[in-house]
Amino acid sequence: MEEFNYQFTALRGMQAGREYYLVMCPLKLIPKIFLFDEDELPAELRAQRVLNRARVPEIARYVVDNPTEYVFSAITASIDGDVRFEPIGNEGHRRNVGLLTVPMTARFLINDGQHRRAAIEEALKENHRLGDETISVVFFIDAGLTRSQQMFADLNKHAVRPTRSIGILYDHRDDTAQLARELAEHVPIFRGLTDMEHTTISNRSTKLFTLSAIHQATQALLGITTKKQPIAAAERHRAEQYWSRLCEVFPEWRLAIAREASPSSLRNQYVHTHGVVLHALGIAGHDLLAAYPDAWAQRLEALPTLDWRRANRFWEGRAMHNGKMSKAAQNLALTANVIKQTLGLPLTATEATLEASLSPQPAPRRSA
Repeated sequence: MEEFNYQFTALRGMQAGREYYLVMCPLKLIPKIFLFDEDELPAELRAQRVLNRARVPEIARYVVDNPTEYVFSAITASIDGDVRFEPIGNEGHRRNVGLLTVPMTARFLINDGQHRRAAIEEALKENHRLGDETISVVFFIDAGLTRSQQMFADLNKHAVRPTRSIGILYDHRDDTAQLARELAEHVPIFRGLTDMEHTTISNRSTKLFTLSAIHQATQALLGITTKKQPIAAAERHRAEQYWSRLCEVFPEWRLAIAREASPSSLRNQYVHTHGVVLHALGIAGHDLLAAYPDAWAQRLEALPTLDWRRANRFWEGRAMHNGKMSKAAQNLALTANVIKQTLGLPLTATEATLEASLSPQPAPRRSA
């Protein structure tokens, strides 16, 4: 096999005194050159994390479902072999453009991108026409296990996932993301009061809710449990109606809409200006719309009878834990319980069991 080689048109660069090469690699070649599987080796003898196979189908489906729009960042790999680079010239930029020759006997080690590699292999099984498309690969010359492990650590050390709100803001394929953006623009309590970038709101923020909170609460309202679930026009309209109706019900929300109270002061004083309660309102709203499809709007008028102040100890163990707002699943469920009961909705057996586990609490109602 020594006389057989891979040949790539490549750009040569320099980092930390070491040459590296950027090539465009056909997708059909990716599963062939990255063959090895280090899953059985202990972590100290690997240069990568163990492949999380649960992630692969989702990435592969993304490629197959979006053949004209998918985007992949570069794979980073090391080559252990006798690599030759022949530039097309000896002066200027021509010194760094040329032909990279790699023996087929060389060992390729992925430093970053193993899940992309596995997903490409799966996607090609469903759509072989993708094979002639390309992905950029950055090749470093292998300098041993220690160097490869350090490369993996360095490549991932400063990686920061985008916030959920940013992901929703920029996702133009997901119907629920699009609906959340529409609601942020059209519903009075969301319009101009939604943080489109962060998933948490600072104490001094001029915003009331985050885009991710609206997205999550609306998914609960519409009973959406799977990604890419299409949303009918009637459902979109109903979601806007529901949140807009709550703007009329809560006096404190009306103050925010009229800019007669600052969002920071309202968040300091009331629980229903926080994402956990917005989510709980979505959960309860789903059951309300199902039970009273024609009278749900009137039933919401019971909500102001609750004492929504954070100073009300009733919310401790529900929307709050140790005096702070809590998004934990149990706190969310218990908050949704009291909203359902206020709206005259029965609790499920699971909800009733959870409710019974609470210690006796102060009355949830406003004083007369």
